[in-house]
Amino acid sequence: MTDIKDPTPRSIELTRTATGHYTARNPAGAEITFGRGEGLLSPVELLLAAIAGCSSVDVDTATSRSAEPSEFRVEATGLKVVEENGANRLEDLHLSFHLSFPDGSAGRKAAGMVERLVALSHDKYCTVSRTVEHGTVVRHDVSVGVDGAADEAR
Repeated sequence: MTDIKDPTPRSIELTRTATGHYTARNPAGAEITFGRGEGLLSPVELLLAAIAGCSSVDVDTATSRSAEPSEFRVEATGLKVVEENGANRLEDLHLSFHLSFPDGSAGRKAAGMVERLVALSHDKYCTVSRTVEHGTVVRHDVSVGVDGAADEAR
């Protein structure tokens, strides 16, 4: 079977707002501030949030058609590894889902779907965790300027 590529790129633009503080903005204008410092999620915590959030959307969308959850909490954890050459990465990524639904037929129906939905999200639908597990290459390019450099050349 041939892979089908969605031609719509996914993107954000990151802007530095202060030393160690950044704002990521999507094309629709939604934004999140993060970085290093009190009250900010770190980039690693954002990665964990993205993994948890991706699967949460999958599970929530399907279960809430039957019943509104009374609890919906997902813990995402990972261990930081520093390799011999000093390179950093995470391993042992783990999601722990804690959901409850009201007693009743609709709540029981929603609760009965959760394990299957979590597995489907992991195996098929969650773009974030599947990308991490797949090991997709991250490329980059750089454009650097010096303010006023053209004026000084005169």
